Amino acid sequence: MKKIRVLVVDDSAFMRKVISDILNSDEEIEVVGTAKDGVEAVELTKKLKPDVITMDVEMPRMNGIEAVRKIMEIQPTPIVMLSALTKRGSKETLEALEAGAVDFIPKPSGTISLDIREIGEELIKKVKAAAKARVRRRIPTKPKTEEEKKEETPKKEKKVSPELELDIPPERLSKMAVMIGSSTGGPPVVTQIISKLPKNMPPIFIVQHMPEGFTKMFAERMNAESQLIVKEAEDGELVRPGYAYVAPGGYHMLLKKRGNNVYIVLDKNMPKVHGTKPSVEVTAEYVARIYGGKTVAVMLTGIGRDGADAYKMIKEKGGKIIAQDKDSCVVFGMPKAVIELGIADAILPPSKIPEAIVKFIKSMA
Repeated sequence: MKKIRVLVVDDSAFMRKVISDILNSDEEIEVVGTAKDGVEAVELTKKLKPDVITMDVEMPRMNGIEAVRKIMEIQPTPIVMLSALTKRGSKETLEALEAGAVDFIPKPSGTISLDIREIGEELIKKVKAAAKARVRRRIPTKPKTEEEKKEETPKKEKKVSPELELDIPPERLSKMAVMIGSSTGGPPVVTQIISKLPKNMPPIFIVQHMPEGFTKMFAERMNAESQLIVKEAEDGELVRPGYAYVAPGGYHMLLKKRGNNVYIVLDKNMPKVHGTKPSVEVTAEYVARIYGGKTVAVMLTGIGRDGADAYKMIKEKGGKIIAQDKDSCVVFGMPKAVIELGIADAILPPSKIPEAIVKFIKSMA
C-alpha cells in the first residue's frame, strides 16, 4: 500500500518532532521531511513533491501564508494549516485558505502546544482527507496597496449585476430561505457566492464546518465583501431577509417558529452529527420543516455526506437543490452525495451559483 507522504513545517523543533511522531504512528502516513520556515518549505516541496503539507502560520523568513501562496504557484499541493486559537490566528487562517490551503486545525494551546497530542486523531483524519483533495495552480496576485484599499467602493455601494437584482417585497422574502452547506475547501467558495448576491435576499443560513473561534472572523470577512449583512448567528435572534447567518463553531444552528416569526436557537449540548458541530444536516432539517418548498439549498465542496438526507427533505417539499460541480470541488464528497440521490436541479461551478440561486428565488416568489 502506497503511504501518504507528508512534509511537516513548523519553526519549533519540538512541534516538528511531535507532529511527525503523531503522523508516523498511522500506518498509512509517512513523514518524508520537515522544514523550519516557509523558505525551506518551498524548497522541500519542489524537491520531495509530498502528497500533503502541514503548515505552521507564524515563522521567520517566510510565514505560512506566503509559503502557501508560493507553493500553490509553483507546485500545487494540499496544505493543512496549524493555527493559533486567537483572533489574529483566525484571520491568518482564513487568509491561508483564500491563498489555497485546503483545511486547518487549531493548536490546542498556542504556538508551542505541549498538549498537541490531544488533536492527534483529528490531525491524522485531516491529513488523510487532504490527500484526496484536488488543488490547482494559483496565479499570484499583487497585494493591494493602502491607497488602493482606501479607494475601494464602500460595502453599501457595491453593485451587483442587473440579472442578479431581486425586486421582491420583504414580507414575501421572509417566507423563503437559502441554505448553504460547506466543508473542506469551502470558505473561499462561500465568500465568492455571498459576495455576488444582492442585498434584497431571503434569509441565508450558512453551515461551514469550522471549529469554535473561527466562524466569527469568517462572517466578518464575508460581511466586508457583501451587500448582505453577514454575521455569526446568535441564540434567540430574529431571522430577517437581507441577512446571512453563519452557524458558530461548536454549536448546532436550529430554528424555531413563533407566530409569523422565525428565531435562531443555538445548541451546544447536542452531539456531533456526521462527526461535526455545526452540522449541515441539523440546520437543513429545520429549514425544510419551516420553509419547505420555498427553499434554495446549495451544497458545496466537502468530505462525507453531511446534509444530503435533509436536502432530500427540502427537495421532496418542492425546494430547489444546487450542487457544486466535481471539477471545481477541492473534495467532491458532499455535492456527490446530493447528486447520487438524484435531487440536484443544477450542478454548477461557484461562478454560476449566485445566478442560479436568484433564478430559483424568482420562480418561487
